Amino acid sequence: MSLQACAESLRAHDPDRFGICLLVPQAARPKLLTLYALNLELARAPLASNEPLIAEMRLQWWIERLEAIGSGDLSAHELLVPLAEAWGARAVDFAVLAEARRRDAAREPHDGPAAVAAYVRDTAVPLALFAAEALDGPKAATLACAAQAEAGGGLEDVGAGGFAPPDPRGIFGHRRSREPVAQVIAAQAEGAGLAAWLAALPVLQGLGLGLWDPSASALAEIAAHARGKLAEARAQRHHIPRRLAPVLFSGVGARAALEAAPRGIEALAGAQPSEFRKRLALTRFAVSHRWWI
Repeated sequence: MSLQACAESLRAHDPDRFGICLLVPQAARPKLLTLYALNLELARAPLASNEPLIAEMRLQWWIERLEAIGSGDLSAHELLVPLAEAWGARAVDFAVLAEARRRDAAREPHDGPAAVAAYVRDTAVPLALFAAEALDGPKAATLACAAQAEAGGGLEDVGAGGFAPPDPRGIFGHRRSREPVAQVIAAQAEGAGLAAWLAALPVLQGLGLGLWDPSASALAEIAAHARGKLAEARAQRHHIPRRLAPVLFSGVGARAALEAAPRGIEALAGAQPSEFRKRLALTRFAVSHRWWI
């Protein structure tokens, strides 16, 4: 899969992130395109089979291939080759994105709003931090997880709500300047990720990946948590340099999903924005770089 093939795959199956890739500097596109293309494949892998064991084997294949990049054992794969060319050995850390998808292989609904929030923290937040790194942002995703593991703790013990705190190393030079940036990215990613999960819930419910109890009250609780995270990010937006704005943009559907959620799953099904509204929102963002909502 060449970079062009990555772009075409995103255009067809993840058009929102494809649009984001068009807004970043040319030099950052190989990293962002391959990262988002990998995320797309990892999201689809556990859904390729109704057999949980086979679905998990597909994810395990990706984990092993990503780990092999770190040892220089690169498979002649259409996506792994451009990914390794863009990211080098750093790509081995993307295995965390695959690990978070293991629960999807079992096709089991979430127990409640807290479980959904934990799932989004494990999937959307690391992806956003890696994407920010592609744009010269903080390297905060798996380095901090690794440090916690070396200290004897698990991912569930790290930070507020189960995700690792920002790593103090990187291009911003010192802890004081880097931590707020990563924290804002994490808060925005969690809030926007929950909104995206709510928007997808009518489909997820049919796949067995929604909620055991998709009541309006449960959806309202998820929406309230998302709004809290988005407000947290908005309040600290001054920490975010303009160059990182594209990977924080939540798209036009977030607000609609959060407004519809308290009215129930049927309201969510009817809250999808049109393609015209999506393109218009992206055009406005390209001019204003206003990512907060």
